[in-house]
Amino acid sequence: MKLLIKNGRLIDPATGTDKVDDLLLDNGYIVSWGKTDEEQDDLQIIDASGYMVMPGLIDMHVHLRDPGQTWKEDVYSGAAAAAKGGFTTIVAMANTVPVTDTVEKINAIMKRAKETGIHIIQAGSVTMEMEGVHLTDIQAMAEAGYKVISEDGKSVMNSGLFKRALAMAARFGVTVLDHCEDKYLVNGGCVNEDKVSRKEGLPGITNSVEDSITARDLMIAGDTGAHLHLCHMSTADSVELLREAKKRGFKVSGEVTPHHLILTSEDRKPLDTNYKMNPPLRTEKDRQAVVNGLMDGTIDVISTDHAPHRGMEKETTMVKAPFGIVGLETAAPLIWTEFVRMGVMTPLQMAEKMSWNPAKLLGLERRGSIYPGSEADLIIWDPDAFYRIDAESFLSKSKNTPFDGKPVFGQVLMTVCGGEIAYAADKKAGS
Repeated sequence: MKLLIKNGRLIDPATGTDKVDDLLLDNGYIVSWGKTDEEQDDLQIIDASGYMVMPGLIDMHVHLRDPGQTWKEDVYSGAAAAAKGGFTTIVAMANTVPVTDTVEKINAIMKRAKETGIHIIQAGSVTMEMEGVHLTDIQAMAEAGYKVISEDGKSVMNSGLFKRALAMAARFGVTVLDHCEDKYLVNGGCVNEDKVSRKEGLPGITNSVEDSITARDLMIAGDTGAHLHLCHMSTADSVELLREAKKRGFKVSGEVTPHHLILTSEDRKPLDTNYKMNPPLRTEKDRQAVVNGLMDGTIDVISTDHAPHRGMEKETTMVKAPFGIVGLETAAPLIWTEFVRMGVMTPLQMAEKMSWNPAKLLGLERRGSIYPGSEADLIIWDPDAFYRIDAESFLSKSKNTPFDGKPVFGQVLMTVCGGEIAYAADKKAGS
C-alpha cells in the first residue's frame, strides 16, 4: 500500500527541515517529498493540513514486564501504549522474570514482539540473572544481532567485572545502558534526601548514590572505549561528569526523563506513591541542571523509563511501594507543553532529542528521520490539541502516573510504523 500524506508541516531533524509539503510512503520507506500523482493505484491519501509530520519517536528505556510480570504490562499492551504515544521503536529492559540473559530468552520475546505494530529492541543483561557475579555471553548476543545490554534497576557493583563487560561491549559494538546507583548508599531510601523528606520523616536517597557510580562508570568507559549510555540522569553533578567525559573524547551519552525535567521533590504530593521513582525527583537546582544539559547537548536523549505497576501495588506506604511510573503515553505532550510551547526548545529540537539522536546512538541508520530513503516511521501531530491527561484512557495495563489530570497540549493523531498505520486516534482530544 502507498500512503500519501498531504499538506503536513514536515519536521525533520536529520536535515533541519521545517516546511509544509507532501510526503509519499511506499513499501515501508519514505519515497519522496513534494507533489505526487494522486491517480496511482492502491494510494491512500491523508490530509495533514494544520498538523505536523514528525519522525516516529524512539524510546531507549522501557520496561515491558514480559515475561514474568505481565499483569503490569506485556509486549502487546506496551506496544499499543507506545504507538498511541507516538513511539515507533522502543528498547525493552532486561529485568524480566526470568532475566533476558541468553540469546534463547531474547529470541522468545522477539518472536512475540514481531507480532506488534512497532519495532521492539530487547536488551540483554550484563550479568547472568542480574546477580553481578558472572557475565552473560555478550559476544553471542552481538552475533545474534542483539547489541544492547543493560543491568537496569541496579548497577554492576564489581568494578573489575563491569570493566570486563565494557571491554567485551567495545569489541563487539554493543551499547551499554547504565543505571547508576550504588546500592550500598541507598540505605532503604525511597525519595530524595532533602528538606522535604526530612519534614515527612522519610528515608532519603542522596545524590551521591547516582554520582559515585556515574563517575566510576564513565572512567571505565574511557579506559575501554565502550559506548556507555547513562540512563535517567537526575543530578547536577552527573550532568557535569558527563560533560567532562565528552570533552575528553569518551564514547558516552546520556538521557533524561520528562518527569525529571519537569518535577522536583517539592512537587510531590505527600503519601502519593505515584511520585515515587528511581532515581527520585530531585531539587530545583538539579532539575535546572538536567534541563541545561539537555539543551546544550550534554544530555542527548529524552527517554521515558516507562515502569508500569498496577494500582494495588502502589496502594501502600511510600517506603513499601515499588519505584516507577508509566510514561509512553504522556512523554510527547509533556515535552511539547512544558518546553516547545514555552519556547525552551523548537519542534526540531524535540524531534532531535526524541527521534534522531536515539536512532544514531542505537545504530538505526534509517530511523529518526522522515527524509526520503528513511524507514516509513512517523507521526502526525496536532500541536494545538488541548486536554487533560486521563490515566484511565491509557492503553498501558498500568495507570501509575503523577500527571493524571494535568492540562497539556499536543496529541498524536496517527502513528505509522514500517509504512503501516500502527495507531489512529478515534477523535481529537478535547473534542
